[in-house]
Amino acid sequence: MDVLALRAGLGFVPVLTFAAVLYAFDDFRLVGPRLLIEALLAGAGAAVLCLLLNQRLIVATGMGAAAYSRYAAPVIEESAKALYLFVLLRRRRLGFLVDTAIAGFAIGAGFALFENVVFLRSAGGAAPVHWLIRGFGTAVMHGGTVALVGILAKAAAERAQCERALDLLPGLAVAVLVHSLYNHFSLRGQMLASIVFLVALPLTILLVYRRSERSLRRWLEAGFGGDLELLQMLREGKFLASNIGRYLQSLRDRLPGYVLADMLCALQLHVELAIKAKAVLLLQEQEIPLPADPGVGEKFRELAALRRSIGPLGWRLLAPLLHASPRELWQLRMLRERSGG
Repeated sequence: MDVLALRAGLGFVPVLTFAAVLYAFDDFRLVGPRLLIEALLAGAGAAVLCLLLNQRLIVATGMGAAAYSRYAAPVIEESAKALYLFVLLRRRRLGFLVDTAIAGFAIGAGFALFENVVFLRSAGGAAPVHWLIRGFGTAVMHGGTVALVGILAKAAAERAQCERALDLLPGLAVAVLVHSLYNHFSLRGQMLASIVFLVALPLTILLVYRRSERSLRRWLEAGFGGDLELLQMLREGKFLASNIGRYLQSLRDRLPGYVLADMLCALQLHVELAIKAKAVLLLQEQEIPLPADPGVGEKFRELAALRRSIGPLGWRLLAPLLHASPRELWQLRMLRERSGG
């Protein structure tokens, strides 16, 4: 029993340790515990799917196990892991490079955990060095490749200001190549590769974190100033002389008066929630506890009601004023999830 516990520990603890270390990088707490658990479970689910597919495809293709693990398995497994990452990106649940990297690594960690459970059952008598490689090697390889896919996809999305499936392809190609090379190595080669990954991955994530932190701070500083100025104009009735006011007045011939009034209310609510979201991020960085704010949920419900009242046409006409970039939409989703709204 003690030997079994040692092998299980060597297989499982490194995976969870790496996930915890990467989570500690996140000073702004962009990745909440719920999302981290979801990513781990999604990775385990991808591993279950790949296990079933791999068993059938080995038979269907007639490839030997070694050849299949080197050339076919990396394509299937990296694609399966990247699927949930793309879902997170499309749903605006990841706003920056660092949270995308953390979520990607968590997906890979969940995948590695399930693989290690299967390996424990099938090769329980393997030497401790095998378990050391299974624990550190698979954790870093599986987690690192998904993190890489996410970093490259998010960087491309930030440049294009939209999330596209095509953005995953460059990172996916590199991930498949790295995975294939790893599976080509002997046991000793995998140990050396694991050491390289152990050094390279934290350095890569650190560089990504620093870039993401600078981007986040610039966005917060610029966004606060613009949002506060706009909110002040709306509350003091000075917006009519602004570009926003002139734009809304130009719509008088196209929309009823009550729709224009609802659009103005929706704009003000949107700005108030954007300011609140940025304040939450700054307070989280300083580790200041945030009490629940029931008013946030009420504002989101009011905004949803206004959107229904405005209608699809009115909302499309209002969209240019909302600055609805992927990052702006992400901050509202983050605020809604953390407030329970």
